[in-house]
Amino acid sequence: MSYAAPLKDMLFNIKYLAGIDQIQQLPGMQDAGLDTAQAVLEEAAKFNEGVLSPLNWAGDQNPTSWKDGVVTATPGFKEAFQQFTEAGWQGLQHPVAYGGQGLPKSIGASVGEMQNAANMSFALLPLLADGAIEALLTAGSPELNAIYLEKLVSGQWTGTMDLTEPQAGSDLAAVRTRAEPQPDGTYKIAGTKIFITWGEHELAENIIHLVLARVNGAPAGVKGISLFVVPKFMVNADGTLGARNDVHCVSIEHKLGIKASPTCVLQYGDNGGAAGYLVGQVNRGLEYMFIMMNAARYGVGVQGIAIAERAYQKAVQFATDRIQSRPVDGSLPAAGPIIHHPDVKRMLMTMRAYTEGCRALSSVAAAAYDVAHHSPDAEVAEQNETIYEFMVPLIKGFSTEMSQEVTSLGVQVHGGMGFIEETGCAQYYRDSKILTIYEGTTAIQANDLVGRKTARDGGQTAKALALQVETTEAALTALATPDALAVAKRLAAARLAFVDVVNFMAANAKSNPNDAYAGSVPYLMLAGNFMAGWQMGRALLVAHEALQRGEDTAFMQAKITTARFYADHILTKVPGLRDSIVDGAGSVTALALDAF
Repeated sequence: MSYAAPLKDMLFNIKYLAGIDQIQQLPGMQDAGLDTAQAVLEEAAKFNEGVLSPLNWAGDQNPTSWKDGVVTATPGFKEAFQQFTEAGWQGLQHPVAYGGQGLPKSIGASVGEMQNAANMSFALLPLLADGAIEALLTAGSPELNAIYLEKLVSGQWTGTMDLTEPQAGSDLAAVRTRAEPQPDGTYKIAGTKIFITWGEHELAENIIHLVLARVNGAPAGVKGISLFVVPKFMVNADGTLGARNDVHCVSIEHKLGIKASPTCVLQYGDNGGAAGYLVGQVNRGLEYMFIMMNAARYGVGVQGIAIAERAYQKAVQFATDRIQSRPVDGSLPAAGPIIHHPDVKRMLMTMRAYTEGCRALSSVAAAAYDVAHHSPDAEVAEQNETIYEFMVPLIKGFSTEMSQEVTSLGVQVHGGMGFIEETGCAQYYRDSKILTIYEGTTAIQANDLVGRKTARDGGQTAKALALQVETTEAALTALATPDALAVAKRLAAARLAFVDVVNFMAANAKSNPNDAYAGSVPYLMLAGNFMAGWQMGRALLVAHEALQRGEDTAFMQAKITTARFYADHILTKVPGLRDSIVDGAGSVTALALDAF
């Protein structure tokens, strides 16, 4: 089945929930209104539906390969990447000063979703380059940026993020890669990095690795880590490419999913040391790398939404075509399409509601990012930065865990055929699993939510958001339609549960850390569910007004129905999660270790 970008839903979110008209008023955003958003998204849909989507199945069946240090991509990927760069997609959100288009994240996030829904393995290549660009924009010297940024923004060169080592997974304090200062101001880098996405390939002229390493004599732990640019090919003074640097791919991983994306083991310094260039200041590498990681974490959350959308579309098509069994209500005289069966409708509605709720949340967070980075009012910018930072672990954690459930339901809708690879939906299930793992597992996102985003400010940000939800509840109650009242009721119950858990985390994160962190992932799932449900409540209000105007009746009615389903079937999980977190912490750690 081919992919069809959900343009109507994306533009609905951009217009009504993200508030593109307000973003357009920000300095530098004058050309980024709804008309621009629509034009860009329509063009992106053509490219992703027509070029990237047809390569998705091919990439799974004929994965990227490695031989004698050379990585060979799936046939068609190189030509697709050339079209991608020529069309300017890599530079969509990046500064005009470096050749980008300077569009807001509010638009770019939807384009990113399309890329990942069309072909997640391919989309990882520009996603990592985006992170490298963000890190250099923030911490790179003018000299470094003059050499690297324009080529990265154009897509002529690609970027990677090299953190993980065999002995240092998520614990970056254990990084051992060495950086030895040289008389000319460069460094010699030596060490091994693993799990490096698109760490070697021939789709672009050069690969720019951003590498965490320790300068000789640096402090132990995370305080002694620095960040370096290490190009695959050296760059001459005139910008041309020189000799191959001392960094080589020694193998690629054989994976459960995203098989067309090479996950590389990179060896630095086997022949004297790879030339590296310090980014920013010595020993501040982790701080800079978090810029890349935050960009990537949001992007991975969008990947979850994308793969869920792809699975949903395929399940709807199958349920519409597959003839099996007479409906239980006798509405057909004989066997009919399985979409008539109530439980199939339940599965499809679950897939739809989860995907739309998470898409709406990601769109609102993107708008907060845009305001934080472009508002001339420092206080407004800071408020929105705080909101965005709170949302990132929810979008990364909840949307990716959601994608596991949705892609699994996609297989279930197909029944026995779903377990057969040729059907195609199993690929989505396999591809989605990595999303809960890379760029920080769900537990790492949850620990961030508890420690940095809740306990640090005593839950003030979380409770301020809860007050905004209360305003939405009041508007739904005032609307007084059966659907609005039902959503208001469920939102209120979820809000009370959320505030209870926020207070629990703020009170226990330091004094009783085992109790707090035993419930960290359930808290993330609760908060993500609640925040997405809030956006569905807001969407219902907008859709009702649009119906009164006679605007796109079928779409708006479907939006109201989906919001109601979300409230009845997904938001209702929140109070139960509250009970397991607040009342059930002790049973998590009660069993003696030798009893496991």
